[in-house]
Amino acid sequence: MKPFDHNKFVGYVCEVTPQYVRLQIPSAKLLRTFYYNGEIFLGGSVGSFVVIEGQEYGFLGRVFELNLPQGERTEITDKSINEEETQFHPIAKIELLALFDIYKPETITKTVSRYPSVGAKAFSCSDEQIGAYISAFGVKNDDKDVPFAPFGKLTSNNALCNISLNSLFGRHCAVLGTTGGGKSWTVAKLIELASEYSENKCILIDATGEYCNINNIQNIELGTGDYIFDYTNLSIDELYYLLHPSSKTQVPKLMEAIRSLKMSKLDTNTELASYYKQDSQGSSIVGNIYKSKKTKRPFEVFYYNHIVDIEDKSCNFNFNLLAAQITNECIWDSDRINSSLWGDRNETDVSNCISLISRINNVMSTSEYNKIFGFRKDTIPDAKDLRKGIHDFIQDKNHSILRLDFSKVSFDYQVREILVNAIGNHLLNEAREGLYKDSPIIVFIDEAHQFLNKSIADEYFSAKPLDAFEQISKEARKYGLFLCIATQMPRDIPLGTLSQMGTFVVHRLINEQDKKAVENAASAANRNSLSFLPILGEGEALLVGVDFPMPLTIKIDAPKRVPDSQTPKLKKKTEAISPL
Repeated sequence: MKPFDHNKFVGYVCEVTPQYVRLQIPSAKLLRTFYYNGEIFLGGSVGSFVVIEGQEYGFLGRVFELNLPQGERTEITDKSINEEETQFHPIAKIELLALFDIYKPETITKTVSRYPSVGAKAFSCSDEQIGAYISAFGVKNDDKDVPFAPFGKLTSNNALCNISLNSLFGRHCAVLGTTGGGKSWTVAKLIELASEYSENKCILIDATGEYCNINNIQNIELGTGDYIFDYTNLSIDELYYLLHPSSKTQVPKLMEAIRSLKMSKLDTNTELASYYKQDSQGSSIVGNIYKSKKTKRPFEVFYYNHIVDIEDKSCNFNFNLLAAQITNECIWDSDRINSSLWGDRNETDVSNCISLISRINNVMSTSEYNKIFGFRKDTIPDAKDLRKGIHDFIQDKNHSILRLDFSKVSFDYQVREILVNAIGNHLLNEAREGLYKDSPIIVFIDEAHQFLNKSIADEYFSAKPLDAFEQISKEARKYGLFLCIATQMPRDIPLGTLSQMGTFVVHRLINEQDKKAVENAASAANRNSLSFLPILGEGEALLVGVDFPMPLTIKIDAPKRVPDSQTPKLKKKTEAISPL
């Protein structure tokens, strides 16, 4: 590697500032593309990489602005451009990216401790040199068997981008860009690279069903009743998302009803026989618990003997009995005469809970809910458990990608958001138990703006956030659960989630709020780099991240199996329009 080759000379440093270096180019001819030793060099054109010589260190920079001295601007004519004897002396602004030891140019360091001197020479950077730097990004000295994958080429030259997958996914990843910029292809390419160059599993939440063509994939179609996320595996908080009870009047009765139904399910020896209805033969019908005018003591003893199972925040009870049980809980705390007994029915509490009971009955009767959470299993007797499906996939050695197809999941009742949040909580709990520590899982969420930054509001407008993936972005990395989100509207992603992304693959962005969101979240992205976003072509992207000392503008390779993301076309009318 020869970083300072006179045949690749570009110009001289004429000004040094903390923000940039100004380069005096002796002749406009040095800006032209030229060939040397089989490589293409872009000279000093905008976006090209240059190296600047120093005494102990060399400097890597990128051209972000070109102009002519004021006195030469008036001399530009068609004739002057064609005449070889007329010489222009362009001035280039160089963004300093990193420095390297001139005796060991294969490694670079990002620092502001040193600057080039005025009069130093600048040279066009070779593909070999910039490619070596890219391959070293994110690789630590003690890393062994680091998986590298060909991601694309730099737009400024033909340098190949063989990137460490640890640097891409190890600190979470975000793929951003407007429609038509190549975002879906990039997600497909990332999944392909993770599948082919690593042994790790990928779980794809496919919002629209466009990734059905990916190789080596296992498909689970949701919303049809084939797979359900059994409601007994939901947490109490997730049940709140479905029922959104009011915090002041309905939550206490809902919690009492859940406790009673859990106790009924745990009562295998009918210790609570006095609280059940009796059949015609006098046997107890285990199910709903009736407290009115009953003695409190047996109920309280059973509760304290099983308090761990009752208060475990799970939904392990018979949901079909919940509406009736809430009515049973609407009683006075104590009988007026005997305080050891519960009192009569409290009509005021029943009135306060009418809306909650209606929502519970609505959830049970809504097919969209039932096909997702299995509240009435008698209508979907052959449904499989989604959690077991995910577990079986992780154990399966034949498939490396699990696609959860949401294309048939209803948009009504916020079913999609609640289901994705429940899946996120399940994966987070598994990660906290250390199940992914030795073999990390990468979770891809396409159209992430549909699922993140959502909340459920009750009738009093008290909102509960669906924040499972925000928690994953903040804490799951150390457990081996990595997140890759893709969205065309980064402004709609929670700032707490976006700021936890260590790597950004940013396609064309035009909206100022979207660009501002990226600028606020990506520490390595500066205004010079972000200025390229509105003009990026299809498949071109800005790659920035914690493990990338400098932003890279790359042309991403097309995936082997492209997603079905084509926009439907308007059809020409076949019949001729008759004249008036």
